[in-house]
Amino acid sequence: MSGVRMADPYWNHNVHYHPVVVDAVPDGCRAALDVGCGDGLLARKLASRAGSVTGVDRSPQMIRLARADVPENVTFVEADYLDGPSPDSPDSLDEGTYDFVSAVAVVHHTEFEDAVGRLVRLTAPGGRLVIVGLAYNKTLPDWVISGCGLPVSRFLARRHGGKLGPVGMPIEDSAMCWGEVREAVRRLLPGARFRRRLLWRYVAVWDKPVA
Repeated sequence: MSGVRMADPYWNHNVHYHPVVVDAVPDGCRAALDVGCGDGLLARKLASRAGSVTGVDRSPQMIRLARADVPENVTFVEADYLDGPSPDSPDSLDEGTYDFVSAVAVVHHTEFEDAVGRLVRLTAPGGRLVIVGLAYNKTLPDWVISGCGLPVSRFLARRHGGKLGPVGMPIEDSAMCWGEVREAVRRLLPGARFRRRLLWRYVAVWDKPVA
């Protein structure tokens, strides 16, 4: 499946890293899951790289926006991804069935270990999990690296016309510093590739063992 670049209706620090997420989708991906999908922008991009895509978000407002534009192979579900599978719920997410799972600016909204543990269970054996997250500055190097992102952020915001949407997207600060996040990723996702990026984000890519 070809990776078609779509024009973004707005720009923010999370949208900036959508290409990184899309490029991480493995070839032959059958089912992808975008956790905390918001208005569905990333899920619609993933549709060109996966047989089917499910976008899940617990915000009714965001799901209403997402369902205003639904590609043929995308489904948007109003649910909390942390809820376990339930035979009584048609919106339940089945564990171990997604070849690709993405979570952009999501895991810091709850306990980190609970969030990552659930994402791991949702990922199929041999599948890939990509987390784009944020943390707070604690050390001098943290502040220096974050400061380097300021001019870049301002330049890109102007370049994209200052459209930062979507309006109503839930926002929350991280309760973990960069070092704590890095240690937790290495502990919970052995072998994961972790990289801190500009614009106050990190990217963690983890391939789930087959057995």
